[in-house]
Amino acid sequence: MQPPGYGQVNPARLDATFAALADPTRRAILARLASGEASVAELAKPFAVSQPAISKHLKVLERAGLISRGRDAQRRPRRLEAKPLAEATEWLERYREYWEENFQRLDALLREMKISQKKRPHTKRKEDSR
Repeated sequence: MQPPGYGQVNPARLDATFAALADPTRRAILARLASGEASVAELAKPFAVSQPAISKHLKVLERAGLISRGRDAQRRPRRLEAKPLAEATEWLERYREYWEENFQRLDALLREMKISQKKRPHTKRKEDSR
């Protein structure tokens, strides 16, 4: 049995998406690809790591379905695939709604407490009058 919230999203794909997003280099690669496709060399340029290391990151992103490989003559540009990010956002949105409802209830409770404090007469305790 799957936990609630997994209905429309493939759990393995969601796991792969979050695992891929866990690394700052891979997030930076995705941010770069959001502005357009790029070759491995172009993606590796801003990083102080080897091209094989970038290729490993790209494989993780490809397995997660976050990027795809195109073909342009001898060049194999990578491009961003938005669907897994949209699915992760949809999954996270349910939790945002949950916390928003909790915060609204907390706000209402705090308002009630302030109102009840204003209505209550201020009386000094015996200890205060000593």
